[in-house]
Amino acid sequence: MNSLAISVSNLTKIYGERSAVSQASFEVPMGTVCGFVGPNGSGKTTTIRMLLGLITPSAGTGSVLGESISHPQRYLPQVGAMIEGPAFYPALTGAENLKVLANLGGYPISRVQGLLEQVGLGDRGGGKFKTYSLGMKQRLGIAAALLPQPKLLILDEPTNGLDPSGIQEIRELLKELASDGTTVFVSSHLLSELEMISEYLVMLRLGKVLFSGRTQDLLSAQQPILVAKPEYAIDLGKIVEIARVCGHEVSVVEGAANISAPSDWSASLNRMAFEAGVTLSTLTSVLPTLEETFFEMTNNESAGGE
Repeated sequence: MNSLAISVSNLTKIYGERSAVSQASFEVPMGTVCGFVGPNGSGKTTTIRMLLGLITPSAGTGSVLGESISHPQRYLPQVGAMIEGPAFYPALTGAENLKVLANLGGYPISRVQGLLEQVGLGDRGGGKFKTYSLGMKQRLGIAAALLPQPKLLILDEPTNGLDPSGIQEIRELLKELASDGTTVFVSSHLLSELEMISEYLVMLRLGKVLFSGRTQDLLSAQQPILVAKPEYAIDLGKIVEIARVCGHEVSVVEGAANISAPSDWSASLNRMAFEAGVTLSTLTSVLPTLEETFFEMTNNESAGGE
């Protein structure tokens, strides 16, 4: 059995003189949640459209569920997708909308109620789509994408426009789907959300892949931040001076010194602070978030690129 849900090599899409996606290469293992991250306009939707056979690549190759993207008809029956928001009949109920799609796709009508329950709409299937909240509409869109009982679920910005509670609902739903064995490939510019659920990441900027691999591998490779807070605020300047003399970058955030230094330097900092007559109330090592890591990587690329 093929161990990769998605594999692309040098995938490129050019519109006129503009390169929307440039030589993208990445892999998504089966049975994982993979976040597809990057700012708006980075090429995420274009890449997804190529994977779904909606547009033809200008160059490069790819496969989905072991089949070439040159022959999407071979794998699309096993793929569920929601891109650029769900579209349904406003005057029909949620259940009626799913039944229409089931009839069109040749899927069993008997699956509709189970899908509504799976996405948390079990008691709202009888409500008209036009009365649904934005979060409910997104969940109904995911239910529609699940009609073919897909091995791979591709979602493009499923939390777009949602409030925090709606975002949390979608996050929990994706976790449940992955735990049931569905491979989830989800794009978003909300990096903090994907950090919570994504075992793997593909990071895109200006159509180019900056990173592809395990989320933890990316985060653990980053320089940690030592957060040192003195017992007395008047001693904060001494901590800052100690860090700078030792060659470390430091900034002050909410009464604490944030020092870019290895975790094992914390013992030295603690000793030097004590020798300087400073008592630390807290000293912790914190890894950068995915969002901080992304901005660090893109800033470095901008500084080194053209």
